[in-house]
Amino acid sequence: MRILLLGYGKMGKTIEQIAVDRGHAIVGKIDLQNRAEMEALAAGDVDVAIEFSSPESAFENITYCLKKGWPIVCGTTGWLDHKTEVEALCKSQSGSFFYASNYSIGVNLFFRLNRMLARLMNGHEYQTSMTEVHHIHKLDAPSGTAITLAEGIMEETENIDGWKLAPENEEGYLQILAERRGEVPGTHIVRYESEVDTIEISHTAHNRQGFALGAVVAAEWLPGKFGVFGMNDLLKV
Repeated sequence: MRILLLGYGKMGKTIEQIAVDRGHAIVGKIDLQNRAEMEALAAGDVDVAIEFSSPESAFENITYCLKKGWPIVCGTTGWLDHKTEVEALCKSQSGSFFYASNYSIGVNLFFRLNRMLARLMNGHEYQTSMTEVHHIHKLDAPSGTAITLAEGIMEETENIDGWKLAPENEEGYLQILAERRGEVPGTHIVRYESEVDTIEISHTAHNRQGFALGAVVAAEWLPGKFGVFGMNDLLKV
C-alpha cells in the first residue's frame, strides 16, 4: 500500500517505521516546508494518507485529500470546529475519512470503561474532574482524548452539561486540568471525589507505538470504503 504522511514529527516518524515494517511504501513525507511535494503527486500515486500534523494545518490537509480522492486517516486534534464541514465534503466527494482522537486500542477500551463508570456514578454525590498530561510539544489543550472522555461522561451523567479547562470551574461542568511536562506520551485520569472517598480510573501510555500502530491499521482498513468512520467501526464495538 502506498501511504502519504502528512506531518512528519515524532508521531509521523513512528508511523513510518511501523508502516514500512508492515510492508507498505511511503510515497511522501509532508511538512510545512515541503507542501509542494504533495501537490506534485497525482491522484493515482496515493492509496491512503495519514494525517498527524497540527491543528492549524489539519483542515486544509483533509480538504485537499478528499478533493484529490485520497482516503485519509486523521489523528490531529484541535480542529474539530470544522468537522461538520469535513463530513459534508466527504459525502459530496464520495470520499473516505477516518478520524479518532486516539488510535490506541487500550485507550478505546478505556473510553468504554469511562462510560460504564459514569453511568454507575450518575446520581451519586461525587464531584467529577479530569487530569490529562502530555509532552511540552502538544499544541492543543485539553487533548482530544480528554474531550472524548468528557463527552462520554456528559452523555451518561444528568448533571454535567459541558467541560471547562482549569483553572475555570463552574457548577454543572466537568473541570479538565491539562498539564504539559517533558516528553510524556499521554496520561488521562478521571476522578470522582466525595467527602468519604475518591474513585479514579486512569490510562498511561508508555510510548507512541500503540497510537501509531492503530493509525496504520486504520489506514489498511479504510481504502475501498466510503463515508466517515472511527475506531468503533474498526473495532466493531
